[in-house]
Amino acid sequence: MANTSEIKNGLCLNFNNDVWKVVEFLHVKPGKGPAFVRCKLKSLTNGKVVDNTWPSSHKIDIVRVERRKYQYLYTDGESYHFMNTETFEQIAFQEDMLDHPKLLKEGSEVEVLFDSAKDVALVLEMPQYVILKIEYTEPGERGNTASTNVMKPATTETGAQIKVPLFINIGDMVKIDTATGAYSERVKV
Repeated sequence: MANTSEIKNGLCLNFNNDVWKVVEFLHVKPGKGPAFVRCKLKSLTNGKVVDNTWPSSHKIDIVRVERRKYQYLYTDGESYHFMNTETFEQIAFQEDMLDHPKLLKEGSEVEVLFDSAKDVALVLEMPQYVILKIEYTEPGERGNTASTNVMKPATTETGAQIKVPLFINIGDMVKIDTATGAYSERVKV
C-alpha cells in the first residue's frame, strides 16, 4: 500500500475491483481545509475514464507493471495482432482497447504493460509520435483563407483520417501525436 503522494501519470492501481491507469493528476492544497489529489483514471479492462478525488493521506493499492516490447503484425478486422520481439510469442488486442488503432503501421514497435503478479496483459501503449505518409489529400488553395492555421482532411498510408495544414501534399511524411491523433509537423526524409 502507498499513499496519494506517490501518484504520477502512467501509474497503475487497483480501485473498485479493477485496474486503472492515472491519465492526469493534480495535488491541490487549498488555503482552507486539507489537501487532496484529483485524478483522471482510465480503466485498463474496458477503457472507461472516470474522475476521482482522494484526501492526501488516503492509501492506494499500486499494481506493479512490466513493460515488454512488441511489434505490430496485422489486423484481421476485429483484433490487432502483436509479436514479442524477444520470445516471438503473439498476443491480440480488440480494436476498442486501442486508442488510435488506425495509426498503427505494420512492423512498428509498441509497449505492452503486463501485471507482474498475474502475468496478464493490461494495456498497449503506442509510441508518442508516429511518422506516416499522406496517401490522399485535396490540393490546398491559397488566398481563400482568413486565418493562418486552416486545416484540410487527409488520408494516411494506414487509412487514418487526420486534419493537416494546406501546404501538405500527397506523398509528404507527417508526424502524428498518437495520444490525440492530431497532426504535429511535416517530416523531411
